[in-house]
Amino acid sequence: MTAIEDRSFRDRFFTPRVARTIAAPSSILLLGGAAAAGILAGGPLVGAVLGLGAYAARVLTAVPRRGRADAVDPMALRSPWRDYVHETQIAEKRYAQVLRGAQPGPLRDRLEGIGARITDGVREAWRIAQRGQALEDGLHQLEPAEAERALPAAQAEAQRNPSEANRRRVEALQAQVATARRLRDVTQDAAERLRLLDARLDEAVARAVELSLSGDSGQLSGLGSHVDSVVNEMEALRQALEETGGGTAQMGVTEQ
Repeated sequence: MTAIEDRSFRDRFFTPRVARTIAAPSSILLLGGAAAAGILAGGPLVGAVLGLGAYAARVLTAVPRRGRADAVDPMALRSPWRDYVHETQIAEKRYAQVLRGAQPGPLRDRLEGIGARITDGVREAWRIAQRGQALEDGLHQLEPAEAERALPAAQAEAQRNPSEANRRRVEALQAQVATARRLRDVTQDAAERLRLLDARLDEAVARAVELSLSGDSGQLSGLGSHVDSVVNEMEALRQALEETGGGTAQMGVTEQ
């Protein structure tokens, strides 16, 4: 496979990730919400420009950057997303200390395999956090507080004067408010679930410390299954955010 830093923009654009973003419901919601805000601000033309601009910006964020596709950089994120990624890195470093202290043999070999999955978890947490922050940015662009304040007055005006213009203004505000609420629910749900998964990953590292001290490799199968479960749920959460706009029905995380 061609390295990211050697690929042209065209090659980086025509990727499955970008294709999923183009068709994702969250992208369509952002397009509609920005267009609705633009219509209120300056009419259909302004709405079209703002809607397409927000949609294009959303798609461009999915294009892999040169030489930075695999770099995990919590400081590039805001809190709380930065904190979630940093916590997984701390767990990874603690696990690395356990691995360095293990004697060569079956126990160490098994710990190395589990460590690779923990690293997978760190990268999944990074991708989830990036997506969560991008959704927050989209929510900010919609200016939901302003739309929520304007909606009651617009509805009252439409009742007093049921003109076509007033009806459309109410519909535009309602669409903007509904989009913002969906985005807010998605980001809050993702943050809560990622925080839970971070805790479960930290629990796995604590268990690894205990097993390494006891030298009992027989219980490592249970630890490996636990880590696999956490990482698999991280992957499912990330895919739900990227492919379905974060539908909560497809973002289940179970406590174990």
